[in-house]
Amino acid sequence: MRCPYCGSLDTQVKDSRPTDDHASIRRRRVCPDCGGRFTTFERVQLRELTVVKRSGRRAPFDRDKLETSIAHALRKRPVAPERIERMVNGIVRQLESSGEAEIPSSTIGELVMEGLKGLDDVAYVRFASVYKNFREAKDFEDLLGQLGTVEEEGVSAPQSRSDD
Repeated sequence: MRCPYCGSLDTQVKDSRPTDDHASIRRRRVCPDCGGRFTTFERVQLRELTVVKRSGRRAPFDRDKLETSIAHALRKRPVAPERIERMVNGIVRQLESSGEAEIPSSTIGELVMEGLKGLDDVAYVRFASVYKNFREAKDFEDLLGQLGTVEEEGVSAPQSRSDD
């Protein structure tokens, strides 16, 4: 592993342990050349994924980019980091187990929207506004209307009681 401070290729692992969700291994490393310390994470990757953009351009799937876009949507929201990590792991697992090597960016966007809808409504609206390229306030109204009807369907009306 290359040292992020001096670029040396000769780094040493000082400590290894699984993460809380056992989905990856956390390694503490030290560079013998500059003495810099840093952490790396090792994850299982079932297959190489390629993202097919709307323009038709292809790019390698980048988990960090997925995490960053979700973190932007969840900025200053009261959501535990463990829940975010579980969501990201779930999305990556779904993509890897789909059997497809090339994934349309729209599929990833829909999976993120689905995950955010269950995690935080505000983050869901933030992500949707960028993902769906909202141009005017009406776009927000439409999305909020859909969000409201989905929530209302899940809530049952109070039963009326008769004292007869």
